[in-house]
Amino acid sequence: MNGMQKLVLTLILTAVTMSAQLATKKTMTLEVAKKIAAAAAAEAKKNDWTVVICVVDDGANLVYLEKTDGTQIGSIEIAQMKARTAIKMKRPSKVFEDMIAGGRNTVIKLPDVLGVEGGIPLTVDGQFIGAIGVSGVTSVQDGQIATAGAKAMESIK
Repeated sequence: MNGMQKLVLTLILTAVTMSAQLATKKTMTLEVAKKIAAAAAAEAKKNDWTVVICVVDDGANLVYLEKTDGTQIGSIEIAQMKARTAIKMKRPSKVFEDMIAGGRNTVIKLPDVLGVEGGIPLTVDGQFIGAIGVSGVTSVQDGQIATAGAKAMESIK
C-alpha cells in the first residue's frame, strides 16, 4: 500500500468513526414547552392560583415563561431556579427539599440548587429534554401544578 492509499484509508476510517459517535437526541421545542405550560396553567387556573410557570431545555436555558397577573415578581426567578435544579440534577427539586427537611443541611450549599418543591425534569424515551418550574403559591401547590405540566409529556412524542 503506497502513501496515498494509506492517507485515503485513514481519512475514510476517520469519517466512519466520527459519524458513528453522533447520537440522535430529542430536544425541547417552543411548541412543546407551550403545551407543557398550558397543562400546568390549566391546573393553576382550576384552583384559582396565580403563579409563574417556566420551561427550560436540557442545558437549563429558558425556553418559555408565563406569569399570571397578580403573581409576585420574585416568583419569576424562583420558577426558573426550580426548573434549572430539576434538569441539572436530573430529579425533582422536591428531592432536595426532603433532604434538607431530613437534616442533610449541606444540600443548601450545592451550587445552583434550590431545594424547594416545584421543579420537575422532563423526559422522552428516557432522555432528559428539559424541566418545568413553578412558583407562586405553596411549594406543595407549585409541585401539583408542575406535575400537571410534566404529565402533558405523556401525550407528546
